[in-house]
Amino acid sequence: MPATPSALTLPAPAKLNRMLHIVGRRQDGYHELQTLFQFIDLCDYLTFTPRTDSAITLSNTLSGVAHNDNLIVRAAQLLQQASGIQQGVSVAIEKNLPMGGGLGGGSSNAATTLVGLNHLWQLGLSREALAKLGLALGADVPVFVHGHSAWAEGVGEKLTSVTLDTPWFVVIHPGVSVSTPAIFQDPELTRDSLPITMARALQGGAPEWRNDCEAIVKKRYPPIAEALDWLTQHAPSRLTGTGACLFAAFDSQQAAQAVAHMAGQYWHSWVARGLNTSPLQDALGR
Repeated sequence: MPATPSALTLPAPAKLNRMLHIVGRRQDGYHELQTLFQFIDLCDYLTFTPRTDSAITLSNTLSGVAHNDNLIVRAAQLLQQASGIQQGVSVAIEKNLPMGGGLGGGSSNAATTLVGLNHLWQLGLSREALAKLGLALGADVPVFVHGHSAWAEGVGEKLTSVTLDTPWFVVIHPGVSVSTPAIFQDPELTRDSLPITMARALQGGAPEWRNDCEAIVKKRYPPIAEALDWLTQHAPSRLTGTGACLFAAFDSQQAAQAVAHMAGQYWHSWVARGLNTSPLQDALGR
């Protein structure tokens, strides 16, 4: 059996929703979605250090998030309970993804915790088993566990791996945090988009590549509307998830950097490469 590493540092990447349709609402209040998930090379980084006791600790906490509400802690505790292991872990996070940004930061943190501790604690659980556990933490967690661009249906948990183009993206955060529950509870939200096939979605372009949350988010958050209108002047632009981040695709890194530089005068902006395989999977492969 290989020796347990003394510490393990792994990325927790961001995702973009290249398109997001809401095709219905279930009796339990959750929404039926159709979306295309793609990873980008913008990441948080988590460092896991084994403990001699069973405690789960965070060396740096997130503002406004109680310890036991943090998805990292919840994921570690869930894995402990599911596996029966008595080992604990100390976790440190380098937080780069904005909270409430629609980039999936919390879900990605949870997925990296499940995948990383499965490796660190040598549990041998399959990716499918980890994804099933992750679904209890959030609908986006399974796609981060599986680690590949995907067509998703249901609440986002029914995944089919796909291969998408990999442009350079400009990602802008307009400086506000969006409440996902508030957007999905808004009575004006579009909930009856006609379902489309995966093949049609993969053809890309309007009208299929749109985000049904966008109109409500722009109405509730004027800074997002302003940033989106600005970015659309440079390339077709969309909201990711329920926001607050928005993005546009460019053919070259140079073109993306030029737009990001201009955006940086007003908002926090990044240039990121689109990926079909998660940096988490690449890191574990190494």
